[in-house]
Amino acid sequence: MIKKIHNLRLNPVWQKEINDIIRGAAGGFLFGIPLLYTFEVWQAGSYLQPPLMLCILAVTYCVVLFFNRIEGFRRKKRKTFSDAFFESIEALAIAVVCATLIMILLQRITLQTSLEEALGKIIFESVPFAIGVALSRLILSEDEPNNSSDDQDKNQHSTFKKSSKKARVNDTLSDLSGTMTGAMIIAFSIAPTDEVTELGVASSPPWLIAIIFASLLISYMIVFVAGFSRQKERRQHQGLFQAPESETIFSYLISLLASVLMLLFFQKLSFADPWFLWMRYTILLGLPASIGGAAGRLAV
Repeated sequence: MIKKIHNLRLNPVWQKEINDIIRGAAGGFLFGIPLLYTFEVWQAGSYLQPPLMLCILAVTYCVVLFFNRIEGFRRKKRKTFSDAFFESIEALAIAVVCATLIMILLQRITLQTSLEEALGKIIFESVPFAIGVALSRLILSEDEPNNSSDDQDKNQHSTFKKSSKKARVNDTLSDLSGTMTGAMIIAFSIAPTDEVTELGVASSPPWLIAIIFASLLISYMIVFVAGFSRQKERRQHQGLFQAPESETIFSYLISLLASVLMLLFFQKLSFADPWFLWMRYTILLGLPASIGGAAGRLAV
């Protein structure tokens, strides 16, 4: 299904626009996901007053505008202040949408949540997302566009086909170590907190399934769609787990393993706990861990 979506042919202008938005969203997830698992931020957002909401949005917009004058999430060079001005509005909108979706997914916003409380949580959580969107091209290096990309793709494809079995194994091991490292770094910062256990109490099977799909989709988007480092090369890798879909699933399983190890390390799980508790906590921690794992694969 993911492959069919990725292979859809759109108008080049729309395709470029979608790629830019995905790149910005990916940067937002990489930068903002740890704060989504912070009880204090949830609480602060619950009691945020409208005047303060506007002040936070204004300050966040100014920070994003500053970063967009330097880089931004689009490939095009901004020649005027108006370009950065409108791109900053887009960055803030992307951040708000991403933060809203994740807060709904984690059931921090439900139908019973008041509008004022929901807005407060969204605005607080969108701050790191917006900064991540603006810095998306700086967080991880980006593939440079090349006019002779078709010829290079063919040459790379033939090179990979001729590569030895040992090289393919090395690529797989490199992805495994990168995923495990990135996942453990993120999971290490979240596992000792009480947020995972609190989220686990409110979780239900349909929402857990939705979190699994979101984890797979976001990590696939970061590695294979956003246009970060070595994206074209990675899509041509050969090997057992080197196809985009199989690599995404395999890496997600590694991220779940890292989550379990961190939960055991910090004694949030024990072998006396029921299996459904293991499943809930692991899937919930697996969301940020899979994003960290995606960043780890890009870094190696």
